[in-house]
Amino acid sequence: MRKAKPTAAIGDVLDWTGATTHRAEFAAGATIFAQGDPATSVMYIEQGTVRLSVLSHAGKEAVVAVLEASHFFGEGCLAGQPYRMATATAIAPCTITIVDKLEMVRHLQSRPAFGTQFLTHMLTRNIRIEEDLIDQLFNSSEKRLARTLLLLARYGHPEATHRTLPKISQETLAEMVGTTRSRVNFFMNKFRKLGFIEYNGDLKINNSLLSVVLRD
Repeated sequence: MRKAKPTAAIGDVLDWTGATTHRAEFAAGATIFAQGDPATSVMYIEQGTVRLSVLSHAGKEAVVAVLEASHFFGEGCLAGQPYRMATATAIAPCTITIVDKLEMVRHLQSRPAFGTQFLTHMLTRNIRIEEDLIDQLFNSSEKRLARTLLLLARYGHPEATHRTLPKISQETLAEMVGTTRSRVNFFMNKFRKLGFIEYNGDLKINNSLLSVVLRD
């Protein structure tokens, strides 16, 4: 799974004062940027949900991240990445703050507190990538799906005992988990019968789903 941990602290106090930015609105399903586009800016999600996916030379697509508000993406340009390595798509209507590469570098240098927040974001992203690799190597598809759903529901945050997920198809879940849609459908039905998830037009995830991840 590639669901990054939320950086709520950044979203609460992020200060763009002195930076030249512009804000863009994207409808659900819109492409924010495509794999292979020039990497010229860093983006920050003010509102909405963004999916990052990559396409292989053989035409196989894989979802590498699902990001919600208070997350950066497109930051590879800061490390010299000339082209976008993934396609960014709005899952839900999005408000995105866009900062040109050179302006982002200047703002990071002139605002040490902002730079610290951005570093925290990057370290958190790297930790999640390591956890995802371990998950893929050692866990069954059932456990990977349960973990994916819990991460999408932001398990562990001081919220309600369940949370409604952003609109996401079983095909996308299968790409995130690394399995087939039929297997996702089988496990989703199983989770619902056990009371771990609820369908009522929307999908709600109950914390009891954690028992699947913890099961030996």
